[in-house]
Amino acid sequence: MKKLYPLLFILFFIYWSCEEQKDDGETVILWGQDYSIENTIELNLPDSGLTGEIPPEIGNLTNLTNLTLYNNQLTGSIPPEIGNLTNLTYLDLRGNDFTGSIPPEIGNLTNLEKLYLSYNQLTGLIPPEIGNLTNLEKLYLSYNQLTGLIPPEIGNLTHLTHLSLSNNQLTGIIPPEIGNLTNLILLSLINNQLTGLIPDEICNQGDSSPNLGNNQLCPPYPSCIEEIMDTQDISNCGGVVELWGEFYSIEYTDSLNLSNSGLTGSIPPEIWNLTNLTSLILSGNSLTGLIPPEIGNLTNLTYLYLNSNQLTGSIPPEIGNLTNLNHLYLRDNQLTGIIPPEIGNLTNLTHLYLRDNQLTGIIPPEIGNLTNLILLSLINNQLTGLIPDEICNQGDSSPNLGNNQLCPPYPSCIEEIMDTQDISNCGGVVELWGEFYSIEYTDSLNLSNSGLTGSIPPEIGNLTNLTYLYLNSNQLTGSIPPEIGNLTNLTHLYLRDNQLTGSIPPEIGNLTNLTHLYLNNNQLTGPIPPEIGNLTNLERLYLRDNQLTDSIPPEIGNLTNLTHLYLRDNQLTGSIPPEIGNLTNLTHLYLYDNGLTGSIPPEIWNLTNLIYLYLNNNPLTDSIPSEIGNLTNLIDLSLSNNQLTGSIPPEIGNLTNLYRLYLDNNQLTGEIPERICDLNINWGNSYHFRIYNNQLCPPYPSCVENHVGEQETSDCP
Repeated sequence: MKKLYPLLFILFFIYWSCEEQKDDGETVILWGQDYSIENTIELNLPDSGLTGEIPPEIGNLTNLTNLTLYNNQLTGSIPPEIGNLTNLTYLDLRGNDFTGSIPPEIGNLTNLEKLYLSYNQLTGLIPPEIGNLTNLEKLYLSYNQLTGLIPPEIGNLTHLTHLSLSNNQLTGIIPPEIGNLTNLILLSLINNQLTGLIPDEICNQGDSSPNLGNNQLCPPYPSCIEEIMDTQDISNCGGVVELWGEFYSIEYTDSLNLSNSGLTGSIPPEIWNLTNLTSLILSGNSLTGLIPPEIGNLTNLTYLYLNSNQLTGSIPPEIGNLTNLNHLYLRDNQLTGIIPPEIGNLTNLTHLYLRDNQLTGIIPPEIGNLTNLILLSLINNQLTGLIPDEICNQGDSSPNLGNNQLCPPYPSCIEEIMDTQDISNCGGVVELWGEFYSIEYTDSLNLSNSGLTGSIPPEIGNLTNLTYLYLNSNQLTGSIPPEIGNLTNLTHLYLRDNQLTGSIPPEIGNLTNLTHLYLNNNQLTGPIPPEIGNLTNLERLYLRDNQLTDSIPPEIGNLTNLTHLYLRDNQLTGSIPPEIGNLTNLTHLYLYDNGLTGSIPPEIWNLTNLIYLYLNNNPLTDSIPSEIGNLTNLIDLSLSNNQLTGSIPPEIGNLTNLYRLYLDNNQLTGEIPERICDLNINWGNSYHFRIYNNQLCPPYPSCVENHVGEQETSDCP
């Protein structure tokens, strides 16, 4: 009995297999594979390398709900038998090479929710039967060669969320039934040949930014999309103007921006027919020729930008008709002639740019009418004459008028901000180093660090209204001209850091208003003229780093307002005049590196405001008096490299603000007073303290005992 069990099992398996084959029923062979008619509900073959046509037998798979054949190489037409697949909810044939028309039988697939036929070579009409597919949510027919109208039956597909018919050859109007598609998220009709007016019903469909570009749709456009309409070919719409190969509606074009578009030639006269323009922007091209008078037709303009072209000729007076203008940009052209007085009609202007042209003549007084101006730029033209006082009435408090030929006097509202002008033809001017300066109106001249060479022209003495003269840090040579003494209004004279030679002219004593005189770092020779004592308003006198000789004139004591006196690094001789004690406002006194002799005058110890006292590197003699203790504000005291003798007075301990003390290389004797330790000095730092090379005797105060350096102690007890 056990031997029969295997045989019974085999018989049962054969029977079961026969029953299963009987249940499958008929099959369909597609691309070499068998598919059960009864049981195949999905056929999903994307990217499978399928070729040839879709066999009509596919229509037998009537239970299919999903047919996906995208991205293969299928050819031929879509078989009408596809209409038998009435259970389909998903049909995707995109990305193949199908030709022929969409079969009307597709309208049988009333259960379809998604239909993808894009990226093929389908031709012919969109069948009206497509309107039967009322369950459709997505319909993609883009990137084919479909022609004819969009069927109005498309409006039946009220469940659509995505409708793409782009990149075909569809013609005719957009049917108003499109407005029924209130659930749309995406509507794309771009790149077809649709014509006529867009129905207002388009505002009812769901996509607020439908893609309708590159058709032949005519304005006016519905209000819901007029701001987002892409380019249309409106050459056949009527009431249009052709400009540079593009067509623009006369009635509905209110803005035209062709900046930086490579435009050449003259501005076409037809542009002036666009009378509804509010903004015309043609900047940054290579336009040539005139601005035609017909520009005055565009009375609705608020923005006119013709800048950065190569326009020539004059500004037409008709520009004064554009009374709504806010911005007028004509800069960076080659415009000539005058600024027309009609510019004064443009009372709504906030920005007026006429800079970088070749405009001539005067600034018209009508410019004062432009009270709303925020920016006025006329720089880099050839404007001449006087600036009208009316310029103070216009709105820009800092108008840019530089690099013209405008003559002084300048209106009071702008005289402080006037940039460089060529005033060589104005009369009453002085030429200095190739530039012209008004004798009457030049009150300040700053040419420091300007690379000036040669001598100072004597004509500089004609600028008698100068209060500031800065010629420092150049390469000027020769002597200081005596005509400098004519500049009696000067308060600041800076000739420092040049290569000036010769003596200081006595005429410098005429400059009685001077507060700052800087002649340092030159090669001046000779004595300091006694006339320097006339400069009783001087606060700063810098004669250092020259080759001045002879003694310091006693007249220096007249300069009672001096705070800074720098005579160092010269070849001055003789004694320090006692009159220096009159300079009670001095804070800085630098007399070092000269050949001054004799004792330090006791009057110097009355200068209680001194902060810096440098008398080093002279052969000064005698002792340091106890009155040195009066200078309690001193920070730096340098008496080194003299021939001072005697002891260091204990009053030196009064100088509690000292930061630096140099007494080295003298002949000081005796003991260092203990009070020196009252000073808050970094004794161990030679930048702060030096006392070596004297004859000072031990014992030394504890604060300096390790820092006294070499001392000659042979005469110490």
